[in-house]
Amino acid sequence: MPTIKPLALAEVLLITPKRHGDERGWFAETWSREAMSEAGVEAEFVQDNQAYSAKAGTVRGLHFQQAPHPQAKLVRVLRGAIYDIALDIRPGSATYGQWAGAELTAERGEQLFVPRGFAHGYMTLTDDCELFYKVDGLYAPQTEGGVFWNDPDLAIPWPIVGEPILSAKDKVLPRLKDMAQAKF
Repeated sequence: MPTIKPLALAEVLLITPKRHGDERGWFAETWSREAMSEAGVEAEFVQDNQAYSAKAGTVRGLHFQQAPHPQAKLVRVLRGAIYDIALDIRPGSATYGQWAGAELTAERGEQLFVPRGFAHGYMTLTDDCELFYKVDGLYAPQTEGGVFWNDPDLAIPWPIVGEPILSAKDKVLPRLKDMAQAKF
């Protein structure tokens, strides 16, 4: 059974699969519907994604998809390390505008469960960083949105590694207070 720990926002979970190893290496069960159901996660994943970032300091996010195609994500690092963030953007939520974050590494094998209604983003902490993540909704670009990664109102303590590297799209995302209210 994995270790499942709620972070600062109870819906955001840090999941550390148990590794069984010997001199040959190790084995880990990275997804179990039964174990996740016991932890209150009822996601039915429909797509797997993989991302590669060449340089430390690469920022991706904070991204989300809204109704009718919201997504929950289960994120893990295959190579390297990231600082991973989930931001509550659910209208009317008692924790709207609050975030939870964790360092995820390939070495330790942690995973972050990001529920629907949360924006997600990360910063790579190492060069040659590779991520794998499951989503419970198909990619629907007409429903995607985002929040500026370094919105001063959010006060996320990003572990800056050199000059942040962002896509042109991520450089112009709105601050949370300027974003149109998302629908989930």
